[in-house]
Amino acid sequence: MVELRVRVEDLVALVGAEHVLTEDVPARYTQDLWGSDRVGHASVVVKPASAREVAAVLKLCNDHDQPVVVQGGMTGLVSGAVPGPEEVVLSTERLTTVSPVDLAGRTVTAGAGATLADVQDLVAQHGLLLPIDLASKGSATIGGCVATNAGGVNVVGFGMTRQHVRSLEVALVDGTVLTLSTPLVKDNAGMDLKQLFIGSEGLLGVVTSATLGLKPGSLTRTGAFCAVADVDAALTLLNTLQRKLPGAVTAFEVMWEDAYRTVEPSGIRLPLPFGHPLYVLVECRGADPDGDAERLAAAVEGCADVLLDAAVATNAQELAAFWAARERIPAEILRMQPLFGFDVSVPAGSLEKCLDDMRAELRLSWPAVKLLVFGHLGDDNVHIAVITGETTRERKPEVEHIVYRLVTESGGSISAEHGVGFEKRSYLGYTRSAEEIALMGRLKQLFDPRGVLNRDRMIPWGERGTWQSEASASPQG
Repeated sequence: MVELRVRVEDLVALVGAEHVLTEDVPARYTQDLWGSDRVGHASVVVKPASAREVAAVLKLCNDHDQPVVVQGGMTGLVSGAVPGPEEVVLSTERLTTVSPVDLAGRTVTAGAGATLADVQDLVAQHGLLLPIDLASKGSATIGGCVATNAGGVNVVGFGMTRQHVRSLEVALVDGTVLTLSTPLVKDNAGMDLKQLFIGSEGLLGVVTSATLGLKPGSLTRTGAFCAVADVDAALTLLNTLQRKLPGAVTAFEVMWEDAYRTVEPSGIRLPLPFGHPLYVLVECRGADPDGDAERLAAAVEGCADVLLDAAVATNAQELAAFWAARERIPAEILRMQPLFGFDVSVPAGSLEKCLDDMRAELRLSWPAVKLLVFGHLGDDNVHIAVITGETTRERKPEVEHIVYRLVTESGGSISAEHGVGFEKRSYLGYTRSAEEIALMGRLKQLFDPRGVLNRDRMIPWGERGTWQSEASASPQG
């Protein structure tokens, strides 16, 4: 049992005995919801109920050089919130207050622990839309979405989480609580400091609440499920639909056939038969119940020269069936262990060659390798599951090096979503320059000089309290 640097009774004094866990800590505090190689150990979990309580816990821990790891819904994929036994787990699960919706300003303020689904449901009652949408929205929290700048399926239409954050409430390690920016659409009075915390993975401070901008709710949701020959054809389809239906295309999901085939054992009805190289799910939103479906059908028909097959949803049930096929893929792929999963960005124009090069290089070491690929092609983000055919994960670094190097050489990023955490820390230098990483370290030192918050995530913390970057080198061939 590792001895912590803070006393449990002092934590209890701040949040109450019933909100501090020290024995029989549930497994959900020790590993990412979707599983990972890293399984942690939670010695103590503290659950503050307000920004002031969060700040008080942080100050207590900072005063005693006690490392803290912040947790939301644990829906990440990079082990960024997986605790070590020497860390205090600060869970945001009680920060669930959601303010009344501001109808005039079209905003809502939600606590960091509120789930994305709950906030979506609340604003929908007022005919409004929070465009951030993730498969894990029932567990993913607002604080986690902000800390990782979450994307999801609607990025092609609405942008990342960053585009929807108007203001933040943040607790710092010295006990300060900051309100950063205002809910105004236009506010250029000085630096927009909230941007430092969006996507920073909790390294600089703890987001305790966020004010989010909302969109008018859509009266209609229509969709099509299409088959195409290659990425170029898929991009032609996207560009044509965006031109013919301006502002309507909000999701554009692509599945390679190997990934699409994984759904077959589930018994889910498949929108189109197997046998085509790529499948595309398009969703459009609009305000004309009488005409939107017809306009989409006409636009799809006008793309006949690039389509191998297509089905257009005529009602909400058919559209839900399209999404059921797409959303089932990750769960089916996760059954194929051991596998190596990657969530990367590659410029769409370079994607086909990148994947071809990846298959060819991986086959040199693993002749039976399979790549199962699907993702949000409209925003350059694809998910790649590599199945080498081996029975262990011992050669994981070799697979990662090949994938991340080729992604980088294609002008892409090692992390499209979910951040860096522990899992991608060694590869940060593949995407970011040494100068960028050094500046990240200086920001960390400014906000958290003792390295209390989320220590060793993103960039390693040195033995003498300085940021030591093992990730500063570019990939080597």
